[in-house]
Amino acid sequence: MGTQIKYPNWWREAVIYQVYPRSFMDSKGDGIGDLPGITARLDYIASLGVDIVWISPFFTSPMRDFGYDVADYCDVDPLFGSLADFDALVTRAHALGLKVMIDQVLSHTSDLHPWFIESRSQRNNPKADWYVWADPQPDGTPPNNWLSIFGGSAWQWDTRRCQYYLHNFLASQPDMNFHCITVQEAHLANMRFWLERGVDGFRLDACIYHFHDAQLRNNPVAAKQNTVNVAASNPYGMQAHIYDNTRPENLAFLEKVRALLDEYQAISIGEIGADDALNVMVQYTSSSEQRPRLHMAYSFNLLTAEFSATHIRQQVEAFEEAARSQGQQAWASWSVGNHDVERVMSRWGGVQMQPAFAKMILTLQLALKGSPCLYQGDELGLPQAQLAYEDLQDPVGITFWPESKGRDGCRTPMPWHAEGTLAGFSEGKPWLPVPAEHLALAVSEQERDMDSPLHFARRVMRWRRSIPQLLRGDIAFIDAPESILAFHRDMPGAPSLIAVFNLSNQIQQFQCDDMADCIALSGHGLAGHKEGQVVTLPPYGGWFGLRR
Repeated sequence: MGTQIKYPNWWREAVIYQVYPRSFMDSKGDGIGDLPGITARLDYIASLGVDIVWISPFFTSPMRDFGYDVADYCDVDPLFGSLADFDALVTRAHALGLKVMIDQVLSHTSDLHPWFIESRSQRNNPKADWYVWADPQPDGTPPNNWLSIFGGSAWQWDTRRCQYYLHNFLASQPDMNFHCITVQEAHLANMRFWLERGVDGFRLDACIYHFHDAQLRNNPVAAKQNTVNVAASNPYGMQAHIYDNTRPENLAFLEKVRALLDEYQAISIGEIGADDALNVMVQYTSSSEQRPRLHMAYSFNLLTAEFSATHIRQQVEAFEEAARSQGQQAWASWSVGNHDVERVMSRWGGVQMQPAFAKMILTLQLALKGSPCLYQGDELGLPQAQLAYEDLQDPVGITFWPESKGRDGCRTPMPWHAEGTLAGFSEGKPWLPVPAEHLALAVSEQERDMDSPLHFARRVMRWRRSIPQLLRGDIAFIDAPESILAFHRDMPGAPSLIAVFNLSNQIQQFQCDDMADCIALSGHGLAGHKEGQVVTLPPYGGWFGLRR
């Protein structure tokens, strides 16, 4: 079961578990997961040993981007249940010792939101400036060169106002104008609504997009195309996004958000998809007592296809160095999987993925300095689902197929039972197919196998909680060959902990003088062993030791 942590900055020690509601558990047989389904499976989530349940959007929405296009911030979409169902979920989660974090999609709404309907009706109404409107250029073209992440121009012509409106995502997701103070106040009121209902924190979606350059200046050409946050086939990465996101005015708004959260002792995590994501993570999680911002943030820097010891080390070191150079106690949440990217078992594990790889990656994620964020099904070692074009629901996949197949492959239903074709997810046809290869990895099958990734996940998360260096220690890396990732975690008054991971599918040996007088730690489950100064690691193995 989950546990309530006593440490004042408890969220720094916590493990987050993301639930994608449409695909977690369907309680009513319509093929779409819902809030009562999540509540019914909270015991399972608590059994993993996680601390926070992050629930992706369940608000009223036309579902063109599956809930990330909100039409009412203060109600539950009937697809997912009711406010009473949400209250029951929070009550049960708290009884199990779990904190509840929900998404807040503040940068944009659905075009069916009453705010936008009023804003677009005419140029002089109370909400006329709640969204980003601009006149065309003299030749009728959009106001500038800004692009949408989902393809094409970020500007959509509207015949009612005879102006363009900004949309960084779908044309049906108009961007709000945060330069308008009443917009900020409306969102703070929305957040207070959920805090009063007992939520323990928010994940702020696309939080770098709250503000835009009021002068609408053109973005310059990127010095190097960004393929971290978007696919190489997407021209969005060809621009340096200095005017359409990550504007300095956003920091003051995040401070307002933090002040509200502090009233309720609630927490926050920001999604940072910026060009210079690591530095922005530091800026957005500045923990100065005078002007605190978000508690933690994650980027896409470990959600990419690039997998190597060098890459992982570079990302963590760059974040820690940026924090030190800016004199900030910033905090990262290192995520290797979520609802926006290919599952880590396929993305990093490759075509010959093995259960040992799932175990090693989870342990590595838990050992890095930061608050780990896990995605539903990664504790089972699920691979990416390969779907046919006719099965796609994601507008990104439909637009960029076949070079980019979109996000549906990581959003298929959670496999609870191996029997039948619906995996115990629903009694009706699921909104996305259940991959046949997921049935053998279902929870029911792994519960019977004490050596399964599921049982391993439970053991290693309990083990992590018993190692204070992994919860609060600083991190410093040790030079090692490319297939080896080695580092130590240090905290005052405790022996240094050394961790060594084999990222390859071959036996590796690693020699380090620092390990000569180390005592091996047991209980983590990765089968490395040491003789003298040499650690021998099986494929995807690991080793932990304490200096005497």
